[in-house]
Amino acid sequence: MTYLQAFIIAVIEGLTEFLPVSSTGHMILADSLLKVKDPEFTKTFEIVIQLGAIFSVVLLYRKRFLKSFGIYLKLFVAFIPTGIIGVLAYKTIKMYLFNPLTVSISLIVGGLVLIGLDRWSKKEEQMYADLEELGYLAAFKIGLIQCLSMVPGVSRAAATIFGGIYTGFNREQAAEFSFLLAVPTMMAAAGYDLLKEKDNIHSDDLSILLFGGLVAFIVAFLAIKAFIAFLNKYGFKYFGYYRILLGIAFLLFAYASGLELQP
Repeated sequence: MTYLQAFIIAVIEGLTEFLPVSSTGHMILADSLLKVKDPEFTKTFEIVIQLGAIFSVVLLYRKRFLKSFGIYLKLFVAFIPTGIIGVLAYKTIKMYLFNPLTVSISLIVGGLVLIGLDRWSKKEEQMYADLEELGYLAAFKIGLIQCLSMVPGVSRAAATIFGGIYTGFNREQAAEFSFLLAVPTMMAAAGYDLLKEKDNIHSDDLSILLFGGLVAFIVAFLAIKAFIAFLNKYGFKYFGYYRILLGIAFLLFAYASGLELQP
């Protein structure tokens, strides 16, 4: 992997990790287009830069994390379904669904869902004045919906934001809970993958890993702030349109160029 490829992938990760557009899906498409060599190292690289994005949430929401112990319990309950299903099914999902065809279809379907969510969320009444008021059952439901994001292209952010609005959050609250839930979810997923891929990490690779992690951290930090402002002003529909256009455009490009969709 070159530093230019690392920069492009890290920027994509930072921009998309906390938006409802699927960072994993974007990176799978980018890997395919960039023709990045050494797929094993690429997998490790993408895990490390996710950790960089996570730290941007920790920094931005440090006051929320320190506000009360209750939020940790709600996040733990929401994480349980993903943790269990992830251990049981993630290997199979990664083997059969981590390909550009699945991503493209998921982007299109998810885009339609986001357009519907944009209209629905305007009609739904806010049930909570603060994130702390969320009940444990509602947190668990959000965690169950988050499991859908194991399919690449669905988007963890989109799934959890949908779950948050379904359980009574307004748009901004749903987005903030999604950011907070990303910390234990992504830390667990990244830690699990890094443990499996530790033999692929060599001292010569450290500089490019640190470079990618730093780029993802900076871009994610800026993207989160911009996303909240955009969400309050425009809602979800434009993310839906973007997903649909990207999915269709990639399928057409793959067909025209003979790009393999299911390697």
